[in-house]
Amino acid sequence: MKTCEEINEKIRKGQAVVLTAEEVVALGREKGVKHVAETVDVVTTGTFGPMCSSGAFLNFGHSDPPIKMQKVWINDVPVFAGLAAVDAYIGATELSEKVGFDYGGGHLIEDLIAGKTVTLRAVSYGTDCYPRREIETEISLESINQAFLFNPRNAYQNYNIAVNSSDRALNTYMGILLPNFGNATYSTSGELSPLLNDPLYRTIGIGTKIFLGGAQGFVAWEGTQHNPKQARGDNGLPLAPAGTLSLIGDMKSMSTRYIRGAYYYKYGISLFVGVGIPIPVLDEEMARFVCTGNDEIFATAVDYSVEARAKPSFGRFSYAELRSGRITVNGKEIQTAPLSSLKRAREIAGVLKGWIEDGQFTLTAPVRPLAGDWSFKPLNIVPPKAEAVSS
Repeated sequence: MKTCEEINEKIRKGQAVVLTAEEVVALGREKGVKHVAETVDVVTTGTFGPMCSSGAFLNFGHSDPPIKMQKVWINDVPVFAGLAAVDAYIGATELSEKVGFDYGGGHLIEDLIAGKTVTLRAVSYGTDCYPRREIETEISLESINQAFLFNPRNAYQNYNIAVNSSDRALNTYMGILLPNFGNATYSTSGELSPLLNDPLYRTIGIGTKIFLGGAQGFVAWEGTQHNPKQARGDNGLPLAPAGTLSLIGDMKSMSTRYIRGAYYYKYGISLFVGVGIPIPVLDEEMARFVCTGNDEIFATAVDYSVEARAKPSFGRFSYAELRSGRITVNGKEIQTAPLSSLKRAREIAGVLKGWIEDGQFTLTAPVRPLAGDWSFKPLNIVPPKAEAVSS
């Protein structure tokens, strides 16, 4: 057994053995899990893909005279202002009111991180303490106060493989799905993916320090749609979408190399987010988890042409099969394509490894574990009750 503090002491002394998730899989197959448990201290993970449930809180500061912002637009993208007078939240998927799909919240977040000047417009009903009723001005990340990402749902622990059995193309958040099982898309970085290296949430929890968008960030809470009770294989890894993370980090320290706005054809706007999480190898069980390779991690193929919550599945496929470029679905061999970037995921794991080896980044044990006994609830449609008629 090791502890995070014992590993941190080795990091401070420059003695910690740090491997990326891909490197530790190779070592485990050469030397065995017991050797990994005895010799490796930290495994770094990485993912870079579309994470629609993302956004940013901003504080603009007060104008003279001041304004209580009721409705706010930045670069013609509506941002949520139902907060204090000059606080707002940019939702990554929000569309520009003028150009629609050509620009949205994800692009706005990227532009701010890039240091660009953007146009802030707001209106108000006016109050005695906030008399101004409208404002239009230019702002930048440097000119405002706080600006931090607060992403409700990132770093999904596994996800579906998307296929389409219908006779028409589908434009989805999983990309364009060609008719008659013309292709298959998937969205997780496999053996590099953070939560797949800690499937039971032993080391990742509230307060865990992470790589977020090129800067240091933190796990703030379990993510929305967190589903730890998802079906799992014998190795403890989920076979479909399971755990999620809510993440927070300072935008002013981030890089557009790891935060990018995106448009999915005829679907909408998203934000590509780079996330890397260090996994301390505390014992042999954690060593076994981090040594799990792409050929041992499976995802489920789901038919996105069925317009229902429960969609038919067409089997399970390993990430090794998906990475090969072809799988056989419903008796037909089809091409596969990732939505997330393997190249950038490897880069993130490597950058995080360098930070730890240089002593710039130490581990933070969770202050509270992620929920492990939470049951995911669907939204069932219930007709509203008729209002009572007054006599």
